[in-house]
Parts: sequence; structure tokens; C-alpha cells
Amino acid sequence: MKIWVLRHGEAVPHGSKPDPARELTEQGRKEVLSSATELVGQPLTAIYASPYLRAQQTAQLVREALGFEPEIRTVDWLTPEADPDRVADQLVAVSDVLLVSHNPLVGNLLSYLQHGAGYPPERVGTAGLAELEGDELVIGAMRLNSLKHP
Repeated sequence: MKIWVLRHGEAVPHGSKPDPARELTEQGRKEVLSSATELVGQPLTAIYASPYLRAQQTAQLVREALGFEPEIRTVDWLTPEADPDRVADQLVAVSDVLLVSHNPLVGNLLSYLQHGAGYPPERVGTAGLAELEGDELVIGAMRLNSLKHP
């Protein structure tokens, strides 16, 4: 099974709007499209995204770039402060999915899936794309195949 985790692209600064309403900048859109090229030809079955605007915009850009037909699945368990354990619980019955979210969740989730609890988060910049793989979803046993930044 594979899981791709994509942090949203660059967004307008904190304080300019409420956090859930912050949108991508033009640079953020370019970053996302660059990262989307890494997903071409991958066997994605679903795209899950945080309800925050910048994550929704990121997911939609990827969906359009790939010509991915299924609708984006908006879920509250991908918001910035979500618990990685809760995310892992949601992933038990899925495979080959893209998760579009935010830090600190992205860094914490990548670390948790690779090493288990208690490890420092992975450092993931805007539009950073990680590919994790494992025979099954076992916390602390997933392999990080790549972590690429635009």
C-alpha cells in the first residue's frame, strides 16, 4: 500500500484572514502544480483533503492536473492540529490515497507512520510531497520512499 501526503502550497499570511479561509498565493499554485507532476501515473484511488480553503484549492489543482475523476473527499481529520493516530485509524481500510493537509499534522503524521510516537516531526515545506509505503498500515513501520519539494 502507498500513501501520498501533500502539504498545501504557499498561502496568504497568517492574520490576513481567519486561518481556515486563507487561500493559496500565485506562488503557492505554482508549487502545487510542480508537485502534482510527481503523481502522474500513480495508482491513486482517492484524494482526501482538509476543509481549509488552501488545502481544498491544493487538492483541486492536483485533481485537475492529473485528470482525476472522483470528487475530493473533504474530511475534518486532516486539519492542522489533528491527531496522527486519528488519521491512521481512518487509513486502515484504504490504499493508494493522497492526503492534502497542513503542518504541524503533515510533519507529525509522516514521523508517526515511519517511527511511531515520540519522534520529531519530518520537516515539510509548502507543497512538499511525501510517498510512504508498506505491506499494510502499521504505525512505525511505513517506509518513506521520497519527500520532494518544488
